[in-house]
Amino acid sequence: MYELKNSVTSDQAFAKMARLCSRRECCVFDIKRKLKLLDIDGEEGDAIISRLIKGRYIDEARYARNFVHDKITFNKWGIIKITQALRQKKIPFDVIEAAFAEFTDNELNAQLEQLLLSKRKSVKGKSAYEINTKLIRYALGRGFAMQDILHCMKKLNLNDLPDVTE
Repeated sequence: MYELKNSVTSDQAFAKMARLCSRRECCVFDIKRKLKLLDIDGEEGDAIISRLIKGRYIDEARYARNFVHDKITFNKWGIIKITQALRQKKIPFDVIEAAFAEFTDNELNAQLEQLLLSKRKSVKGKSAYEINTKLIRYALGRGFAMQDILHCMKKLNLNDLPDVTE
């Protein structure tokens, strides 16, 4: 049997990616992955990506700003987890720093207090130490820094914090 290969021309691929970028923010990494699914990579893929950048369909700084905002607001992630996710998408570190520069420390850690208070209601343990340790692990998993977690827990007046030296 003959296998029909889905052949897409360069212009068709560009139009497809432009439509995709018009509907939602994409980074170069996302578009490269989509182009690879269309069997377009190498110089042809780079040419399509440069056309998309030139046409302002792709802007990694804009993507990073929106990504940081959405993850803080909707997913309640911390700085560490957001940075890791952006690094996985091959966003340059200076672009990531610029995206975080638009937010104050209070905005970045505002969700932490609410997360700890809501999680505290459902966490069970034999001692306050065990409960607080579980809360710390939960907040670390959400991507918050240890010093921010301890500061927030002291602010919330949760007793018996584990002794952590920096």
